[in-house]
Amino acid sequence: MTYRILLVEDDAVIRREVAKHLAQWGYAVSSVQDFQNVIEAFQKAQPHLVLLDIMLPFYNGYHWCGEIRKQSKTPIIFISSASEKMDILMAIQMGGDDFIQKPFDLDVLTYKVQALLRRTYDFAGDTGSTLCVGEITLDLGRATLSYRQQKLELTKNELRIMQTLMQQSGHTVSRDTLMKKLWETDVFVDENTLTVNMARLRRKLATVGLPGLIKTKKGMGYLIE
Repeated sequence: MTYRILLVEDDAVIRREVAKHLAQWGYAVSSVQDFQNVIEAFQKAQPHLVLLDIMLPFYNGYHWCGEIRKQSKTPIIFISSASEKMDILMAIQMGGDDFIQKPFDLDVLTYKVQALLRRTYDFAGDTGSTLCVGEITLDLGRATLSYRQQKLELTKNELRIMQTLMQQSGHTVSRDTLMKKLWETDVFVDENTLTVNMARLRRKLATVGLPGLIKTKKGMGYLIE
């Protein structure tokens, strides 16, 4: 699953840098161009998360946050140079979920985006959600993989690896992408950590008759066909 992010920011430089950075993390970023019709852009993009500036042409971010909240519970992170306590309180009162002050570090922004998406979708939605590829079923809430009447219990990292590969079934997923997925749940992940987790996961898969499920594409990454 690729998360969609709507960026409501009138500074072209910030807009370009944020969109470029988040795209490198695998997010699909769209930006508002017409600041009189933010709601139309929201409805068209159907985002999983909104990054919303406060100081905007025509109407401010508080106004648009209120308009979004009339029709959606989509998480909203305010990004603004306005950093007084009252600004932050207003942002939260209007329905914002988080606040980050300009100028900000792009890695910090990414961390906040990841954390909010996890809270909103992984934790809230995984309980009853599954992924299926052929006869393989991945239960995200129970952290189990089922295949032909057999079931595997997966660790947190094994679940993340399988979720990423199954969501991108038929496409090669780079080692870098997988490490970023593991980094969302661990303090630090290096190349060896991924290798160890992958080897352990493959051994588990072999016990239920799936020894060649995860294929290695040399110099590229991993693939589930």
